[in-house]
Amino acid sequence: MEIIEIVGKVLFSLLFIGSGINHFKNTSSMAGYAMAKGLKFADLNVYLSGVLLVMAPIALIFGVFEVAALISLAVFLFLTAFIFHAYWKETDPMTKINEQIAFNKEISLIGAILIIISLV
Repeated sequence: MEIIEIVGKVLFSLLFIGSGINHFKNTSSMAGYAMAKGLKFADLNVYLSGVLLVMAPIALIFGVFEVAALISLAVFLFLTAFIFHAYWKETDPMTKINEQIAFNKEISLIGAILIIISLV
C-alpha cells in the first residue's frame, strides 16, 4: 500500500508543481491577469503563490508538514476560485463556461485535499 500512497502523492502534486513553475516562467502575464482581477502587488503575489505551489506539494511528497502543506493549498485554491474564477460575474457565455470549469476544478481539488488530510 505504501507504494500506492507515494505514487498517488506524486501524481496529485504534479499539477501544483507544474503550475508553480508556470508562475515563475510567465510572471508578467500572470501578474497582468491578477491586476485585471483587482489583486494588489500582483508581481509579488505571483512569486509567492509560485513558491507555495512548488513547496507545498514537495512537503506532501516527502511527508514533511503534510497537513500544513495541504491546508495552504486548500486556502490558495479557495481564494483563487472565488477571486479569479467568479463565473457568476461573467457576461460572455464562453468566458462564463471556462471560468465555471476552472471554479469547479478548484473546488473539487479542495475536496480531494480534505480527503487526503483525513488519511494522513
